[in-house]
Amino acid sequence: MRRWVIALGVVVLVLVGADFGAAAFAEHEISQRARTQLSLSDDPSVDIHGFPFLVEALSGDYSHISVYADGVPVGESLRDVRVSAELEDVTAPLSDIASGKTESVKIGKLTGGVTIKASDIARISPLDKIQNLKIDQSTQSYVKYGDTEEGKQPDPTPTDEAGEPADDTTAGMRISGDVQVAGQKVEIFCFALIQLEGKSISIVPHRLQFGNDQSTTTVPDAVQKALLPNFRATIDTSTLPLSVTPTAVRVDSGSVTIKGKATGVSFADLSVTKTPKG
Repeated sequence: MRRWVIALGVVVLVLVGADFGAAAFAEHEISQRARTQLSLSDDPSVDIHGFPFLVEALSGDYSHISVYADGVPVGESLRDVRVSAELEDVTAPLSDIASGKTESVKIGKLTGGVTIKASDIARISPLDKIQNLKIDQSTQSYVKYGDTEEGKQPDPTPTDEAGEPADDTTAGMRISGDVQVAGQKVEIFCFALIQLEGKSISIVPHRLQFGNDQSTTTVPDAVQKALLPNFRATIDTSTLPLSVTPTAVRVDSGSVTIKGKATGVSFADLSVTKTPKG
């Protein structure tokens, strides 16, 4: 009996090892294809969820695959985009993955996020006129009303279909940097809303302050009128990786993340070389 138990244990270990080995092979192959699609210099991180993997591999149907990549170049302005994607209900025969037939790899549901760092946002016109550009969070209330009772009110917390906290289609942000005013370099804060508008993300400036984190001065109306357009910008999301419909935007210290969902897409749609949509 003991010999049977030992033999069974060995068989289980062999099967588990084979399962993890096959998963590692598939993750490597998917990573290689994602590297090509996203024009990366290094392989992105790929994690195939689910066990036993061999059952999914033999059928070519995967319940959940995660893909993460940093340093993705997009167009002429964006050089360091971060991409994260959760792929569900994926149909991907190993033979097609290995041969590079990414157009035949189908994704039932794609939930993704594209993070654009402040260093890249600083390259988008007309924000490229601002030196040492930085991005931080702000409430929508403070953006609109400043140091007033209304401005001190917290923003309502949006929820998803399950009632859980979720990101919104609009977020408050504080942009800071140096600009030229009357021939002098001045540090300035711009309080703006970043919001979804169809296939675009718009940065809409509301008000300005001179100063730094310790003290600020209200910018005269005439100066605000002249400087505010320098903080208004638009990002076309159709040129970004992942063929998703934008659903939310989030501002973190140093970056902006655009979230979205899509159904019935192919692995080839992860490409960053898509033609902008009209």
